[in-house]
Amino acid sequence: MPDPRTIDVHAHFLPPAYRQALADAGLKTLDGGMPVPDWSPERALGIMDEVGIGVAVLSVSSPHMSFLDRTKAVTLCRAVNDAAAEMRCRHAGRFGAFAILPLPDVATSLAELERALEQLELDGVALPTHAEGRYLGDARLAPLLEMLDERAATVFIHPTSPCCFEAFGLELVDAAASADVQRVVDEIRGINSAAPIVRTTSPVRLDDANAVRGRRVLVVEDGPTITHGGMPYGAGFVAATRAGAAEIIDPRPGAAPALREVFARYPHIGRVLPAVGYGPAQCAALRETITAAAAEVVVAATPIDLAALLALDAPPVVRARYELGDAGEPTLGAVVDAWIAAHVSPPANSPAR
Repeated sequence: MPDPRTIDVHAHFLPPAYRQALADAGLKTLDGGMPVPDWSPERALGIMDEVGIGVAVLSVSSPHMSFLDRTKAVTLCRAVNDAAAEMRCRHAGRFGAFAILPLPDVATSLAELERALEQLELDGVALPTHAEGRYLGDARLAPLLEMLDERAATVFIHPTSPCCFEAFGLELVDAAASADVQRVVDEIRGINSAAPIVRTTSPVRLDDANAVRGRRVLVVEDGPTITHGGMPYGAGFVAATRAGAAEIIDPRPGAAPALREVFARYPHIGRVLPAVGYGPAQCAALRETITAAAAEVVVAATPIDLAALLALDAPPVVRARYELGDAGEPTLGAVVDAWIAAHVSPPANSPAR
């Protein structure tokens, strides 16, 4: 039974006009390499009911409008926003919607924002992190941000691959070639020469590496990292191989039907099991697939404690964890502290430090 207090604000939809525009442009995948999925309100509501989501606020994912010229972008934005308003009305209480704007054109975006909020009564606006290389901090977008502020509008910011993404794979500095990292730095400097650049690592560790060494291991990865992220494997696979696992078991032969569909939809997935959700049906599919794999050890790189969630007694589950690490100066903490010191006044009654 869905809980009306549970709201999914990161819920994408594909109205027919947007799907057709993608097809007309020859796009078979979305930003990040994810194949264009099938979407219908009935299917979305079924999933929401299954996992207990009361309300989903719909928005269009990246590539937003970046694949169209300005005139077509304006026309498609209007069509998408009209479809969002119709969906919101037809399924009142279950769907909300964020408007999409024809960025980076500010004049037409201001007009469509006013229409979306005033006439269509949408719940806010979804903005990409950049449009054609114009990031939200760009002074040319100031009129849009001022209008959003004046209206106290709800703004949902969705990540979009940076302009240099197509040229090479963006990795953390401990995994990427130094030349590629420098190209990212040069791209940043071309946009904002004064911006502080924080270099980080993300070291992976196992709770018990000795339990993995020399064993037949099934790796369960965080689902969106593998599916939406277009990666064949993630932190769990890296940790297990580094720890000396004797074999990484392919979960496909014994995959539950629901997970076989995931493997068919995302054929790039390697010898790992993606955890694509934690509702009752999804947990049952994970449990069935894990049992069929007959692994000696399960390595779980999921953000949730998989052993506790699935009530697994065997095989033992070893968690793979990864955290942000500093890789030079300035550190992320130093940048945040400096910003707070410059922009946030301490309460009048707070003790001096």
